Amino acid sequence: MSPHLDITAPYLPLVRRISTEGCVDAQQLLRIDHFLNHRIEPNFMFELAHELAQRLSYFQPNLILTAEASGIAPALVVAQTLRIPMVYAKKYSPQVEPPAISRIIPSPTKGGEVRLVVSARYIQPGQRVVLVDDFLAGGRTAVALIDMAREAGAEVLGAGFVVEKCYTRGRQLIEGMNVPVASLAQIESIADGQVHLRQPQTSN
Repeated sequence: MSPHLDITAPYLPLVRRISTEGCVDAQQLLRIDHFLNHRIEPNFMFELAHELAQRLSYFQPNLILTAEASGIAPALVVAQTLRIPMVYAKKYSPQVEPPAISRIIPSPTKGGEVRLVVSARYIQPGQRVVLVDDFLAGGRTAVALIDMAREAGAEVLGAGFVVEKCYTRGRQLIEGMNVPVASLAQIESIADGQVHLRQPQTSN
């Protein structure tokens, strides 16, 4: 990793929007689905994904990998910015052209488990893969995607997320698989309805 590349520096436009517009629900979950992963603002999504693409470009990937559904929007713009293809693992109607690679992951938001499936035809041995998703929390989806890409013979070089929950084990799990993690906003804690974000460093 280049000593001059900070792939986890808080991205000020996103930090500001989370601070001013984000709300915390009864389950102490941050809700920013009005601009990130339900209602999407194309211009802001492009801005976020372009910044993430700049950070991930260091790894010189030739394939972006994500999972449906909310990972598709940022992953598509990252792929477009880097001018490389994108593949997304299916989980809502997981029928793909064989041979298929799949993993079962727990789904805290839906309850129970879901199956991630991707066709091995679209991840080739030797490809340089980076993951992109909207949120990093427990890391189960990212770990499954890394496993699937490696089973296909690809090299997973990095993982990028729009928002990272630092108080979960997601980063540790991914970095434990020797995959560096980039993120644009880092939530250090959520307590009493308040979101505590890592703040950008200011130059004197």
